[in-house]
Amino acid sequence: MKIVGLSGSRVGSKTRTAMNYTIKEISEKYPEVEITLIDLADYDIQFSDGRNFLEYEGDTGFVTTKIMEADAIIIGTPIFQASIPATLKNIFDLLPVSAFRDKIVSMIVTAGSAKHYLIVEQQLKPILAYMKAQIVQTYVFIEEKDFHRKEIVNDDVIFRIQRLVEDTFVLTETYKAIKEKKEAEYDF
Repeated sequence: MKIVGLSGSRVGSKTRTAMNYTIKEISEKYPEVEITLIDLADYDIQFSDGRNFLEYEGDTGFVTTKIMEADAIIIGTPIFQASIPATLKNIFDLLPVSAFRDKIVSMIVTAGSAKHYLIVEQQLKPILAYMKAQIVQTYVFIEEKDFHRKEIVNDDVIFRIQRLVEDTFVLTETYKAIKEKKEAEYDF
């Protein structure tokens, strides 16, 4: 199984901190899984210009190809100005419309206000659904007060990250089994 953790911003540390906790949880619970953490702050990603994702080279080609090869994607995103970051939206724009077909996608969101949970419901989930993702319905929402010195200080948040990882894996395995059963029905 291939998992991509996508930290969807070029600035700030909270989302990357949450993603580090998530990657650590996956590594400890599921050591057999191939996991790649993509922090967009570490890559020079081109703006989408409408080309097929396979035509991009360098960091852009690497990131889009890794996402397309994944069985599951855990998206970490901050909320800026009551919206998802442009860097994350650009990733969606670089990918084909059906990029997330047959992929499980879960989310971790960091925000300065409790009201920003609406951004996930009104912006991020509709984009992922449009791109054909099988969405883990519950997500981890982390407020600024849950961090201190680049550490998560709220035990409930850590528990929710653990649960999100478990839910992502259960849904990925279940979806894979359903798909294999459906394909076995065809006699060719």
